[in-house]
Amino acid sequence: MSFRRLTLGLLATSMLAATGLAQAETVKLRVHHFLPPTAPAQAKFIDPWCAKIKEESQGRLECEIYPAMQLGGSPSQLINQARDGVVDIALTLPGYTPGRFPVSEVFELPFIMKDQKASSRALWDFIQENAMEEFRGVKPIATWLNGAYHIHLRDKKVTTLEDMRGLRVRAPSRLGNQMLQSLGATPVGMPVPQMAESLSRGVIDAAIVPWEVIPSTRAHEMTRFHAEAVAETAMISATVIFVMNERKYNSLPDELKRVIDNNSGRETSAWVSGEFEAANAAGRNAALNRGNDVYALSGTEMQRWVEATRPVLASWIDDMNKRGANGQALYDRAVELINHYN
Repeated sequence: MSFRRLTLGLLATSMLAATGLAQAETVKLRVHHFLPPTAPAQAKFIDPWCAKIKEESQGRLECEIYPAMQLGGSPSQLINQARDGVVDIALTLPGYTPGRFPVSEVFELPFIMKDQKASSRALWDFIQENAMEEFRGVKPIATWLNGAYHIHLRDKKVTTLEDMRGLRVRAPSRLGNQMLQSLGATPVGMPVPQMAESLSRGVIDAAIVPWEVIPSTRAHEMTRFHAEAVAETAMISATVIFVMNERKYNSLPDELKRVIDNNSGRETSAWVSGEFEAANAAGRNAALNRGNDVYALSGTEMQRWVEATRPVLASWIDDMNKRGANGQALYDRAVELINHYN
């Protein structure tokens, strides 16, 4: 009997040890994005976020980061890669997949964004309330606005609405295209990685992007003039999302889910936006240090631009109504949240 007890005891110990080992195994998270590793998106956000979840999980969560589309595909395919489990986590811009995020794109309307961090808090709340259907198959970790977009020009200085006529301008999104059309420009849709080469070759005359992307893309070397277009609100911004495959998240033990949850949400979104805000200042300095002409459009002139872009809002509201939603109510709620956090 004692031999039998000893054998059973050893078997039980070995099973417990095996269970403990399985529970302690490191979970590798494949993180995919479209920007170079030196871009603020990775250096200021993804790298520290991954370090934080590794520390809080005592090494049980670990990122494998693949920048610049190293796992294949195009930036517009990143959301599907995360949804389908090709990757575990992806950073992308909803604007790269027109029509996929019609409700949450309200934050990409012209002249809606105020303070960057406050607007990012508002975006998180708005999505949780009104747009989670657009995130089927993925778990949002952070959703934010990457800052005011300005006009970066190769060789022509823009100071008035009339100067925009006929310019071929890189646009960030469907609503960005509409905005540029309302201003008289010719929109050219393309992801950020294609922008610098297009400027260099003269395929486009200008690009609207936030300052933070300028150094990593070397766009300040391809442009001479930078028109800062901000009224009470920014001319336009883009939403950015950091999402996790839902099945991958659900497969985690509860204690690792808590680590992800503790590093997700409204305040995580505001923190990320703050990092991008600091990077915007660095990007602006890069253009100034090169001797480029950085100037602000006048307040009176900006009011003309606000008026010129009002049809974009009307068109978005009409589109929402046709989809069976209350477009005006959605817009009003977005503005209410922005003002609340501002």
